[in-house]
Amino acid sequence: MFEAVPVKANIEYEYLNLLRHVLSNGNIVGDRTGTGTLSIFGAQLRHDLSVGFPLLTTKKVFWRGVAEELLWMLRGETNVKSLQEKGVHIWDAWADAHGELGPVYGHQWRFWGAKKKSRWWASPDTLGLDQIANVIERIKTNPNCRRLIVTAWNPEEIDSMKLPPCHCFFQFKVYGNKLSCQLYQRSADLFLGVPFNIASYALLTHLVAHVCGLEVGEFIHTFGDAHIYLNHISQVKEQLAREPKELPSLVVIGKKDINTFAFDDLTLKNYNPAAAIAAPVSV
Repeated sequence: MFEAVPVKANIEYEYLNLLRHVLSNGNIVGDRTGTGTLSIFGAQLRHDLSVGFPLLTTKKVFWRGVAEELLWMLRGETNVKSLQEKGVHIWDAWADAHGELGPVYGHQWRFWGAKKKSRWWASPDTLGLDQIANVIERIKTNPNCRRLIVTAWNPEEIDSMKLPPCHCFFQFKVYGNKLSCQLYQRSADLFLGVPFNIASYALLTHLVAHVCGLEVGEFIHTFGDAHIYLNHISQVKEQLAREPKELPSLVVIGKKDINTFAFDDLTLKNYNPAAAIAAPVSV
């Protein structure tokens, strides 16, 4: 009887092919920012995390920014000031004068439904629902569960957010001793945002697997509107002219509590990317 041999998917090759596909087949569409995009609706990338940590090598990705942003979200924070203190400014363009973004990712992940009397950056008046703690507990106690889900898309609070969630819903799955994660992203800036998003959710999978005593499996990235901004086309072509290199590896040390990780607990090994490619952010 024929037995299929699984192929270990490397997301960088799939990502580059998606860029090529959108360049060739994307629809020219106006957008909220006024920049204009080449857009397709519906795509998916897969990555076997045993192949390596998916931090792209065809351009340098700001690893510290990826890691600090995820840890910031896991702390339930919604103010950019603690990121700025670490040299991470990726959210500055959306923050108000107080550094606040409203009830964005971290609030929804850790304090869903919590109500506040004044500014969102104040302490919550009610604790709300901690989706991250709940999903980790379910992974540990009922790994076959099909409800290992965290959502950042809260229709009641969308209008209070400076930027509604782009990566809005993710689900974990356990097979054997391996934890996989699938992300649904409603809106995806393929050149600037998606490389961050890939690395961020791969890191999240590593951290959750670590605290649950599991190995990492796959990261699957599913897209709604996947687009290249019209003012990124030359940068995309520059990246597509480069050959991918061997992916780095990630070592997570120490902690078994999702709330206590720090950047120094993460060691990225053998990351030797091509040079960064600058591009404007559409706000």
